[in-house]
Parts: sequence; C-alpha cells; structure tokens
Amino acid sequence: MNPKFQPESMFSDVELVCEEAEIDEQWSFVGNKSNQRWIWYAVEHSTNVILAYVFDKRKDVVFKELKALLTPLKIKRFYTDDWGAYDRYIEQNRHEVGKRNTQKIERKNLNLRTWIKRLTRKTICFSKSAKMHDIVIGLLINKVEFGIDIHV
Repeated sequence: MNPKFQPESMFSDVELVCEEAEIDEQWSFVGNKSNQRWIWYAVEHSTNVILAYVFDKRKDVVFKELKALLTPLKIKRFYTDDWGAYDRYIEQNRHEVGKRNTQKIERKNLNLRTWIKRLTRKTICFSKSAKMHDIVIGLLINKVEFGIDIHV
C-alpha cells in the first residue's frame, strides 16, 4: 500500500478518505506464457496515484486481497472493467463498469508496459522467477509512485 496513505504515517491523526478509485489488472508471465502472473492495482481517480497493488493469479481471492488493502481509505466509488470479480465483491451502488472512468488507469498500464518490458505481451525480456518479477515491478512502483528511495 502507498505509504502516504497508511494510517501509521506522520499524519496518523488525519482520517484518510479517497472518494473514487479505478481498479484494473495487468497480465504478464514468468518463465513462459502459460505461467501467468497478474498485477492488480488501484489508482486514485482524480490524481492517478497508485494506492495499492498485489501480485498473483487472476482469481477472486487476489482481488479480495487488494480490496482489503483499500478498505481503510473508505472509497465511495469504484471504476472498473467488466471482470466478474469486481461485480461479485464491490457493492452495486459503489461500482461503475466502463471505459469512460478508467482512462487514467489504462494509461498507467501503458506507462508500466513501456517502462518494464516484462509487462509487454511480445517480448524476449521475462522473469525466470515470480519473486524477481514482483521485486522488479514493485521497485518501480515504489520509486515512481510512492517516492521511496530504492537505492538505500
């Protein structure tokens, strides 16, 4: 989870609220294309800042992990594509499906694919282990999105 949004940060006396968030998942693979690895993440709708992310398969249980990370933010509205897990685990009155309000996260997907060749569908650059796959992508997100110095 983005450290700027964690309650135990220096702003612990401030209630953290995110009005709207976009959620999406992005495909990649480890070793070969049959060994799929997905990054699930959420961005704040107005600023396009990544709020939280998780890695694993494209399964409901993984989305539930991401949703648990987002719960403290008290998000009032979610924008997603039409993947079934979203309909199953987001209340209908807080969920909107469609491309109109997911443009920022789709652009973020493009940026991530440009910066990290492991996320490109047709590539010769791929991870040989899930651990390294997650570390490389996590380091980029921590540096670019969270402002964490990864060289310490």
